[in-house]
Amino acid sequence: MLKNDVIWPDHRQFDSKTEWEPIGFFSECLCNATTFDLMLGFFSSSAIEVLADGFAMFLYRGGKMRLIINDVLSQEDQDFIVKGTERSIFDYFEIDNLEKMKETLSKRNKHFFDCLSFLIQENRIEIKIIRPRNSIGISHSKLGVFSDAYNSIGFNGSCNFSRNALIENIESITIDCDWDGDVSKNRVRHNKEIFNKAFSGENPNYLYIEANKIKSNIQHCFCKKDVEELLEEEEEIMVKDKKNYPINNNVAYALKRTREKVNSAISLIKEKHPKTVVDKYSPSFPYLSGPREYQKQAFDNWVANKQKGLFAMATGTGKTITSLNCLLNIYKGKAGFYKAIILVPTTVLVEQWEEECKKFHFDNIIKVYSKNSSWKKSLDNIILQEKIDDENKLNYVIISTYASFARDNVFTIFTQLPKKKVLFIADECHNIGAGKIKVRLPYIPFLRRIGLSATPQRQFDDAGNNAINDFFGIKNSYTFEYSMKDAIRQGKLCQYYYYPHVVYLNSEETKKYNELSVKLAKMYVIDSDRFKNDDMLMALLLKRKRIIHKAEGKKVVFSQILKEHLRKKGSLKYSLIYVPEGNDPSEYMDNDNDEQDSINDDNETMHLIEEYTRPVAEVDSHTTVMMFTGETSNRDEILEKFAKGQLDVLTSMKCLDEGVDVPRSELAIFCSSTGNPRQFIQRRGRILRTHEDKKFAIIHDLVVAPKIDYSSPSYNMERNLLNNEMKRVREFADLSQNSSDTIKELEDILTYYNLPTF
Repeated sequence: MLKNDVIWPDHRQFDSKTEWEPIGFFSECLCNATTFDLMLGFFSSSAIEVLADGFAMFLYRGGKMRLIINDVLSQEDQDFIVKGTERSIFDYFEIDNLEKMKETLSKRNKHFFDCLSFLIQENRIEIKIIRPRNSIGISHSKLGVFSDAYNSIGFNGSCNFSRNALIENIESITIDCDWDGDVSKNRVRHNKEIFNKAFSGENPNYLYIEANKIKSNIQHCFCKKDVEELLEEEEEIMVKDKKNYPINNNVAYALKRTREKVNSAISLIKEKHPKTVVDKYSPSFPYLSGPREYQKQAFDNWVANKQKGLFAMATGTGKTITSLNCLLNIYKGKAGFYKAIILVPTTVLVEQWEEECKKFHFDNIIKVYSKNSSWKKSLDNIILQEKIDDENKLNYVIISTYASFARDNVFTIFTQLPKKKVLFIADECHNIGAGKIKVRLPYIPFLRRIGLSATPQRQFDDAGNNAINDFFGIKNSYTFEYSMKDAIRQGKLCQYYYYPHVVYLNSEETKKYNELSVKLAKMYVIDSDRFKNDDMLMALLLKRKRIIHKAEGKKVVFSQILKEHLRKKGSLKYSLIYVPEGNDPSEYMDNDNDEQDSINDDNETMHLIEEYTRPVAEVDSHTTVMMFTGETSNRDEILEKFAKGQLDVLTSMKCLDEGVDVPRSELAIFCSSTGNPRQFIQRRGRILRTHEDKKFAIIHDLVVAPKIDYSSPSYNMERNLLNNEMKRVREFADLSQNSSDTIKELEDILTYYNLPTF
């Protein structure tokens, strides 16, 4: 108990370099309180270190916490931190970027977050994030109230709330105990009133920010440990501090009392549960709420289909998590192990899948791709262990690019893994319907299979589609389907406004385009809406495509869109620009490239990106823009700045198609005209990812529609190709909030080619 189990100074003052060390106040309170309300001016590593001593004891005693943190730093806060720590750089945590920050944390910091994660998953903590209204912040004041069942202790002051400062500097904390008389009791009550007013949303000086995201981030980044493990972790940290940290005798004595209480609690737990063994790495679902209903349904459907299936799920609806939940269910079921092979198109996705696997606490992850030269040794070791003991419940996840998997020497190694135990997951599974990977399909031995794609159907490729369906056991319908319409309706993706813009060729462009079209018309089969395979075909398609992509009218319309959006919104923040593509005619053939680990940009590509980057920079001197290409090395840093609004616009060709997560993007301009709808559908899904500060998305789509003369031999071919393009536009418009605008914009070209309206 706070009153009876702690010796408090008569003067109720805790001063550094005295027997009443401030660090002792916090550790004593945490060890003896059952509730803790804390209003913390800013969220920094130095601040949370103060709470690491005794925090596990607080949990052990059933403690509950309420926490208020400021999501921004005022200039006064920054000046205070720099002055107080005598450092030129402060360590303020960006609360929505914990994943990246985790790697830089000390063991003490990680322990604090482990304790927070425990409280979150036990529903014993409430967090409020506030932002100053009209530049009125909560400054650097720290206010808190510790309570047990009978008494409360309050503190309120602007002392330097950091562990180093409390130990090394001359700092002072004055406390109020509610058993000391009316004055102290009233001060404690006043602290509670200040806190409760802020926590309840009644303080007019604050704006309140949704806190669910930080809770989810903490859960994702820090696994749940039980109380015994947290106590042992805390004891280990304090012993290490005693050996390695230069603390004075008074601090050592204060922390000694805490360590004794921790040791006592550990002993009691072991007496009651002597056989308890803590598995630190036990796989679990990373979200507190557990799998969503549709993710559970996907697993049930997959099991019913003899553990084979294809999940057709819109971009942004959690395909990765849905499939890993199936692997988790295998582990939690009779099997008691997890073994998986995951195929992805690019090296970027290898890294992203690794991060998702870590969130589930899947261990022993091997990456098979060009950046990892040691993969073979790791894989050989797994195969050896599997052969030595067929019953060996070895756990592993192997993530490979399609390109690496399809190579002769690599594929041979993979096929030696146990065919009945391994779960084979193919991300963007439409890739397996073409190239070398398609040839491999009959020889892939693994019986458990999951295919993932937002757009499983390959355009103009019945043979490829049949191969995919047969491999994943698909007959009449997908194993599980979660459409974009469903996702938008249920709030998993945000709503959007869609504005197509018809772009016409100028006279010179039209002349060249017509000449090429007449030649192409001879290779085009009207009934099947596709081209005959011919040696000259690719060269002609590429030449004609360059005319489309380099159309001067696009740049004019593009600049108009930028200016109009800037006029209406006052800013181009959170904008993605997909520039035209110049060197890949495969859009007409739907031949996915499974031969490259990553996307590379050639000179022509870089030139096109530069051409569409320049107008963005010129439209407004305050707008910041950066090219996002295959040569970009600091991608994570750029995306981080974009998410924070420090960088307004990103321009790219294909690199933002790699599965890059940019949830804050609010405006997208598609400057590329293509005959393959998959790319647009995937990009649209990426733009529609939800964000707490994002109400809806805006999509502008530049559609080049050459007007071919009625008497031209290529008129019917062009009409059919445009009709395919309009199918995508119609589908985009149907799900938008402004479908009527689309009809008005396209009316002229639809009439010209006698195509149906929407």
